[in-house]
Amino acid sequence: MNPNQSFDEGAPDARRRRTILIAVCVALMAVIASVSGLNVAQPDLAVTFGASQSTILWIINIYPLALAALLLPLGAIGDRLGRKPMLLGGLVVFGVAGVAAALAPSAEVMLAARLLSGVGAAMIMPITLAVITTTFPEEERGRAIGVWTGVAGGGGVLGMFLSAALVDVANWRWLFVLPVALVVVAFAMTLRSVPDSRETSGHPFDSVGALTSVVAVVGLIFVLQEGPERGWSAPATLLGLAVGVVAAAGFVGWELRRRDAALLDLRLFGKRAAAAGSLTLLALFGVQAGIFVVLFPFFQAVLGWSALLSTLALMPMAVAMMAASGLAPKLAVRVGARSTMASGILLAAAGLALMATFVSVDGGYPAVLPGMLAMGTGMGLAMTPSTEALTGSLPRERQGVASALNDVTREFGTALGVALLGALVSAGYRSAIDTRLDGVPADVAGTAREGVANAVEAAGGAGAHGRALVRAAQESFVDGWQQAMWAGVAVMAALLLYVLTRGPRSSRVETPGKDDDTVRRITERFPEGSFPSA
Repeated sequence: MNPNQSFDEGAPDARRRRTILIAVCVALMAVIASVSGLNVAQPDLAVTFGASQSTILWIINIYPLALAALLLPLGAIGDRLGRKPMLLGGLVVFGVAGVAAALAPSAEVMLAARLLSGVGAAMIMPITLAVITTTFPEEERGRAIGVWTGVAGGGGVLGMFLSAALVDVANWRWLFVLPVALVVVAFAMTLRSVPDSRETSGHPFDSVGALTSVVAVVGLIFVLQEGPERGWSAPATLLGLAVGVVAAAGFVGWELRRRDAALLDLRLFGKRAAAAGSLTLLALFGVQAGIFVVLFPFFQAVLGWSALLSTLALMPMAVAMMAASGLAPKLAVRVGARSTMASGILLAAAGLALMATFVSVDGGYPAVLPGMLAMGTGMGLAMTPSTEALTGSLPRERQGVASALNDVTREFGTALGVALLGALVSAGYRSAIDTRLDGVPADVAGTAREGVANAVEAAGGAGAHGRALVRAAQESFVDGWQQAMWAGVAVMAALLLYVLTRGPRSSRVETPGKDDDTVRRITERFPEGSFPSA
């Protein structure tokens, strides 16, 4: 531990550590549930505000964009100012923004509220994991991180389900009741139970690194979000790509010069554990996001289910993920972090292969459920040791940065998965349906090429070809699904090979042991030459 790091309170006992874990997980749940909650209310938002589809997408996307962009700088500021004050401040900002969004009279106010929510979320999310890694002793840290990763992975599905239920029984404004209620609970528990820790650095804050990281993340995430909508060669997309790449190059060059005074020491990625952990999280969350892009149209346009029932159908996958996240730390102790990560990746790949092989229009939900369960279990097994590997590669006094890096990796993976796997599904669908439109009126055929939901809606204008058009669209969507899933299998196979050859060696993934923590605490209390004599 940095000799200049201060602890405001003594080490918490076991009971208090459980309360701390509950507090940070409740805060995390508020953040995660808000990422995808508004997706189920797009038509309602458009009617309420009289807004275009582009404006509605910005209302949805500006939250994860702000969250991803500000994670690194705000995680580093939390290390310096104190993790507890940063968490409390983030909860206040997030709660106020949630109330403003629920009461928003216009699309402009809604956009501003969602932007402010992203700022608050970026203050909260890295601190929740940093509190765990700096509070829990080494022998309990893996289990606590397992609970955190379970909430982070499965919380989004639970949030979508509750959001869909609220939209069905009330209206979209009630979507913000759950996050605000969670914030109130988390604030009270944090105020009472969470200890404070901070780093007193001998270097000034890396403002240049913070600014270039924000610009780089905004540019690159913008491209991934807007590319599928605007087109990959559209001027705005190309401009975003150029700004993101230039800022990323500037960030790398600046950080390499700053070295020990950098916002993020890039030498970290020379460590086996950090590199393997970050790549695994990037790929896993990319594939998971891509699966959600496929599953919702399948449930709704192919099986004809409602948004609420479609979200409920994802719950087995979320439950399997959360259960496996709790099991992963015990398995890592027994067989090692690398073997646990590899087992999870292999199981996730098997789940993708099962879905690609057995999905069909007539097979329905039973055809995809085994693959969903395998995918969820595999992700849960791989996420926890990957997260512990990444956070354990940075010293305890930089855990805000370590946790932010973990979160940025997940956000980039999600954006990549939606953009790339979504594009594969769309390309496969268009290629397949072009061979199945004989006799369909030209205007209806043009609408059908846009997507399976469009085809189902346009079938009423196809006359005698209507029923055949619906069937053709559904079968074409399954073709696109299979193409995307086999691409996911290829990604998982490459990742598995990398982890087997370059994964973390030890079961405890470079995490400081109890003896190291004890020595560091003694050093902090009694600097050299001041140790009391007998």
